Amino acid sequence: MKKVIIIAEAGVNHNADINMAKQLIDAAAESGADYVKFQTAIPHLVVTKKGTMADYQIQNIGKKESQLEMTKKIHLPLSDFEYLAKYAQEKKIKFASTPFDLLSVDFLNKLNMDFFKIPSGEITNYPYLVKIAKIGIPIILSTGMATIAEIKNAVKVLTDHGVSKDKITILHCNTEYPTPMEDVNLKAMLHIQRELEVSVGYSDHTLGIEVPIAAVALGATVIEKHFTLDKTLPGPDHKASLEPDELKAMVTAIRNIEKAIGGSGLKEVSASEEKNKPIARRSIVAATNITKGDIFTVENLIVKRPGTGISPMLWNEVIGKKARKNFQEDDLIEL
Repeated sequence: MKKVIIIAEAGVNHNADINMAKQLIDAAAESGADYVKFQTAIPHLVVTKKGTMADYQIQNIGKKESQLEMTKKIHLPLSDFEYLAKYAQEKKIKFASTPFDLLSVDFLNKLNMDFFKIPSGEITNYPYLVKIAKIGIPIILSTGMATIAEIKNAVKVLTDHGVSKDKITILHCNTEYPTPMEDVNLKAMLHIQRELEVSVGYSDHTLGIEVPIAAVALGATVIEKHFTLDKTLPGPDHKASLEPDELKAMVTAIRNIEKAIGGSGLKEVSASEEKNKPIARRSIVAATNITKGDIFTVENLIVKRPGTGISPMLWNEVIGKKARKNFQEDDLIEL
């Protein structure tokens, strides 16, 4: 199987501090993730002055203000992302960032990213979808809050404007931070795959690492997970994010699951277990001393380890035959 792409989602968990953003890159690189991804936005192009905060944002931040004011406090200026992309390259981890407005799309396009990530909130943003589609690079599309019909409409916009389906990966997602386990609906990822006939993955907002690991076992090709330096930091997303040690544990677990499901899919003996067959299996052996010419019976035979003699599956063929030699108790029977 192809290697699962793991995106360590730094998002806005830098709190508009470029040094914290660098530390997030360090942590992502240390975890073994494939990409570290941020979020890029010019706040006044994203939300009106009257835009309100989501309930989870109010709860996580601890106060209510306009979404515009909140957004201004947590976003870095565009110029910082060019520096962060170079810093990520130095740390040997790939860089990505999600644009939230058209100017940010243009800016990020200059950084030669491997893909554009379309966030859940933009799945019905026609001008935005068209602009990204026309760039022509692979697209990862998140689908929180979306119906299957809305996902199909978004994909149609992308394909109508030049993106082939083999360049689209759709992530199942739930846009609640944190997502209650009962709302994950992980098998919806497979529904998307059946309906859209594209590669699928999972963007996770649950607490912990179990669900993204399960998603890989179900066939996810991309995993995205928020992380932070410290869950107690102020900001809308920190509480629903992994800390660095948890991120590393998730990456390790996913790599192990890749190995576990990457076999032939046929039930066969593996190389590692072959040597244990004679130790764990059994043979037909003498239950008592047997003299040459004696008849083998259920009284003078027994089945014991090791499995280097006659298989107990041949029991009925052995019973009733004559012993060709003397056997002592526990000797392997020979015919």
